[in-house]
Amino acid sequence: MPAPEKNRTTYHHGALRAELLDASVRLVENEGVGAVSLRRVAREAGVSPGAPYHHFVNRAALLSAISAQGFRELSDDLAAVARDTDGPDQVVALVRCYLDFARRRPGHFQVMWRPELSEPDKHPDVRESGDAALARLTDLVDDLAVPEPRGLALALWAVGHGLASLRLDGQLDHTARKWGTTERDLVERCLRVVSRLAG
Repeated sequence: MPAPEKNRTTYHHGALRAELLDASVRLVENEGVGAVSLRRVAREAGVSPGAPYHHFVNRAALLSAISAQGFRELSDDLAAVARDTDGPDQVVALVRCYLDFARRRPGHFQVMWRPELSEPDKHPDVRESGDAALARLTDLVDDLAVPEPRGLALALWAVGHGLASLRLDGQLDHTARKWGTTERDLVERCLRVVSRLAG
């Protein structure tokens, strides 16, 4: 059942934008990116069909805002890793951070890596926030003083992204059951391999 219509004047200007973003993310998580349209988001947020246009000129602008929001949060999470860990433990912590983000923000994760949806060339905030998150990762790896910091940064990104995607697609759970183990066990095994390679 659609959300009840709300009077748009009950929203503070910034609160309406945040509610539209939240409604969009819920749609992505529950029905997929294809379910997102400005009209549908307005209905889910309980506002008039024209309300989203006060904040987003089109669907791509809405999706770009979700993407940029996700990259900023991921960057903050990576910064927390730097504060809480050091040395070899940081390598595994970086991958765990990526996995935790994808589990906590699956709607954001599904949009962030789809430039055809968020159109970063038209919405530079997406490119800037994505580059900032990558820079955060590479800076952390640089601090480890390993022989191939860029190679390690790329490997950690690839492992984290791959595991997160497999988990969200249900493939990690399927493989775990097929191999007679658990999703958690497979992730831990992979992280042990990453730790040895990084060491």
